[in-house]
Amino acid sequence: MKTRRNSNSLAGQVIAANVLMVVATLFAASAITHLNLTIEDQRLQFALLGLSIVLFLLVNMLMLRRRFSPLERLIEQVEAIDPADPGEFEAPEAHEAVQEIDRLAASFRRMLRRIDDERKRSGRLVLRAQEEERRRLARDLHDEVNQSLTAILLRLEALSQSAPSGVGGELTEVKRLVNQAMDELLKLARQLRPSALDDHGLTAAIVSQVRRFSSQTGIRADVRTSGEPVELESVQEIAAYRFTQEALTNVAQHAHATHVEVDLSVNGHALELSVRDDGRGFDPGTQHDGIGLSGMAERARMVGARFELQSRPGGGTSLTLQVP
Repeated sequence: MKTRRNSNSLAGQVIAANVLMVVATLFAASAITHLNLTIEDQRLQFALLGLSIVLFLLVNMLMLRRRFSPLERLIEQVEAIDPADPGEFEAPEAHEAVQEIDRLAASFRRMLRRIDDERKRSGRLVLRAQEEERRRLARDLHDEVNQSLTAILLRLEALSQSAPSGVGGELTEVKRLVNQAMDELLKLARQLRPSALDDHGLTAAIVSQVRRFSSQTGIRADVRTSGEPVELESVQEIAAYRFTQEALTNVAQHAHATHVEVDLSVNGHALELSVRDDGRGFDPGTQHDGIGLSGMAERARMVGARFELQSRPGGGTSLTLQVP
C-alpha cells in the first residue's frame, strides 16, 4: 500500500512528466536538426546532448524530492492521526523556502483544535443532558413511585389488623416484598444521582460511594484524600464520580479482587483520582468492551481530562483520571 502511494505521489508524477517531456524534446530536436547517427561527429553530439539531459533530469529530481519531501511527511502524519484522539499535531521540518508546507500544517493544526474544542463542547452538553435526565428519573422514583409503595404498605398494614388469621402470614410476606422494593428503589435513585454530590461535594460523594461498595460487595476498600479541594465544573465533577462508579463496578464484576485502593489527590490546580485493585488483571492490548474502558476514556476526553490504564494478567489493575 505504501509503495503504491509513493508511486502515485505528486513528486513522482512531476518527475515522470518531466522525463517524458525531455525525452520527447530530445527526439524532436534530433529530428529537426536532421541528426544522422551513422556519422561519428553527430553521434558524439547526440551523446553529449543526451548526457546533458540526463544530468538535468537528475538535478531536477533532487530538487523536486527536496521540495516535496516535507509534503509527503505531512501527509503521512495526517494519515496517522487518530480522529478520536488527535493530540498535539506537529508539522514536519521544512525548508525555509517551502512556506506553503508551513501554512498548510498551521491550517491543519488550527482545524484539529477547532474540531477538538467542538467535540469537547458537544460532549459536555451531552453529559449535562444525561445528568439532568438522571436527576429527573431519580426525583420521580423517589417522590412518586416511592410514595405509591408507601401507600401500598400502609394499606397492607391496615388490612393486617382486620384480616383473618389464615392470611396474616401472606400479608407479612407481601409487606416484606414491598419494603424490599422500596430499598432497591432508593438504592437505584442514589445511583442515578447521588445526593452527596449535590449536598457535600465530590470528595464526600466518593468516600460515601467507596464505603457503600465495600459494605455491599464485602471487598475491603480504602479511600485516601490529600490536598485542598479545588472547584471543578459540574461536568468534571460528574465525570470523576462516574469514573469511580464504573471502576468499582468493574472490580466487583470482573476483577475477582480482595482489596481496592481509591486515592483522591489535588496537586496545584489539577485533581488526580486513581482506583487500584489486586485482582486478576488483564492484557490492555486486547479488547475489553464489556468493562466499559472505551466509555471511560471518551467521557474523560469530553471534559478535558486524561485517562490512564495499567494492568497485566495476575497483577491487578490501576485506573487513573487526571482532571485539570
